[in-house]
Amino acid sequence: MNSFPHRVLAWYDQHGRKNLPWQQNITPYRVWLSEVMLQQTQVKTVIPYFQKFTQQFESVEALANASEDQVLKLWSGLGYYARGRNLHKAAQQICGEFKGRFPDNMNDMQSLAGVGRSTAAAILSIAFEQSNAILDGNVKRVLTRYHALEGWTGKAAVLKQLWHYAEQATPESRSRDYTQAIMDLGATLCTRSKPACERCPLQSDCVAYAQGNMTDYPTPKKKKGLPEKSIILLILKNEQQQVLMQKRPPTGIWGGLWCFPQFETDQQMQEWLDVHHINAPTMRKMTEFSHVFSHFRLHIQPLILQLESPLKTGVMEDDKIFWYNPSTEFEGGLAAPVTKLLQELIS
Repeated sequence: MNSFPHRVLAWYDQHGRKNLPWQQNITPYRVWLSEVMLQQTQVKTVIPYFQKFTQQFESVEALANASEDQVLKLWSGLGYYARGRNLHKAAQQICGEFKGRFPDNMNDMQSLAGVGRSTAAAILSIAFEQSNAILDGNVKRVLTRYHALEGWTGKAAVLKQLWHYAEQATPESRSRDYTQAIMDLGATLCTRSKPACERCPLQSDCVAYAQGNMTDYPTPKKKKGLPEKSIILLILKNEQQQVLMQKRPPTGIWGGLWCFPQFETDQQMQEWLDVHHINAPTMRKMTEFSHVFSHFRLHIQPLILQLESPLKTGVMEDDKIFWYNPSTEFEGGLAAPVTKLLQELIS
């Protein structure tokens, strides 16, 4: 293992990516922003979002002072929306608890919303050049193959062994470069399928390569069928052809995003209509479609209800509900299925 980091760094010096947006003008803010965005998301997807965020919010103070709607609007389409909410919350923590200065130790860094051990280590390593082992998905793949470590990486014993390997491999010097190098190696060579072993600096003593079964690692989690869920989205239109938008609760599906009124059953929808004295003689069904999350498949039935008269109740007194003209730009975060339906309404 002593030569492991040296080979990785030598490869990085010659072949690694060094022109990514967050590798320029390195600051704790830019590193933190990129590391949160890169959680479970590919570099090519993150680049335009990172550029938009750094243009709109040039500092952690600007991000902290923004509204949640402004943050989630820019985050829309990047997925895993809890990251966007946590990003906003962490910016406020940094400005409040840490007086606008990024924490420079593991305990304080991990106290930030949405920052776990590996993300904290990556930020400290790249932004502050501290020697800290990281263990994101790319690094797990490299290490499980190099050591032919069996077992699902979500298991505590396997994860503990991986952290040991990661710490063993992390050098005391050039920590910033090594952290970027080991992630880059996993992202560009040691890929999930068709790894480019012939170009890998670790090939000579990679156990999985010697066994000829590289893609057996990491051991996948035992697959279960995706649970199926169904919802109704009620597209309520007024006489001006505006649609009723409702802000979702801060947690759960599409937390903090704007959506059409959402119901799990016809009865639940009817009770909501009755409470607000909304008469629904006829509804038009739009085509049902599905949206796949990481942990379940959601079947969505959109229904359009054209109101014949203004609402007579206090439903509009709630600041989390408003009428929106679909042909204008929306000032808030929207879930992908809602964006799709709004586009259909104006097409």
